[in-house]
Amino acid sequence: MSTDGLRLDPDRAAAFESCIRSGGVALFPADTVYGLACDPLDAAACDRLNELKQRPPGKPAAVMFFALDQALGRLDGLSPRLRAALARLLPGPLTALVPNPSGLFPLAGPPGTDRLGVRVPALSPALEPLAGVAVPVLQSSANRSGGAEPRRLVDVDPAVRAGVDLALDGGELPGHASTVLDLTRMDEDGSFEILRRGPLSAADVRRALAG
Repeated sequence: MSTDGLRLDPDRAAAFESCIRSGGVALFPADTVYGLACDPLDAAACDRLNELKQRPPGKPAAVMFFALDQALGRLDGLSPRLRAALARLLPGPLTALVPNPSGLFPLAGPPGTDRLGVRVPALSPALEPLAGVAVPVLQSSANRSGGAEPRRLVDVDPAVRAGVDLALDGGELPGHASTVLDLTRMDEDGSFEILRRGPLSAADVRRALAG
């Protein structure tokens, strides 16, 4: 959560959505670290985001929704078991990898990928205005490729800050990148795998899935 008392202005959250809709790239605070965001279906915007991060095109990125019902509404190809799992795990500091046989949001990964990373942040009261954002975003941490994930706006590389169309200041964030959880085998055998350690442990996941 934000720790310096800074609260996000609702007008700035509205400007964030407008920036995404117009093909821009925005710098914003989430429940983990500062991130870069753009329209996940806009190839030019996704290219700009990758250029700012200095990373190759096609590297996987998560699609973030700002409300759970938005995510479940767009991911209509998920099985009932996976939908129930996401409803127990999200919102939270988690990137959930789910099967993507219909190729939703193809710019979020390499060509032909059959899985999708999904994020729904657990917004602190200071960031609550972002809950009204009605569009999904392609989201990645706002660091240069290989660099440390920024927990404050001033920690973001100046070249990245200068290159975005909009920057939102949400104060100091926890600074721990999301747990990456692979759920692609859940329908097959009920298993999951943590691919990147983060705020949620395997024990946390088990407790949430036990419901």
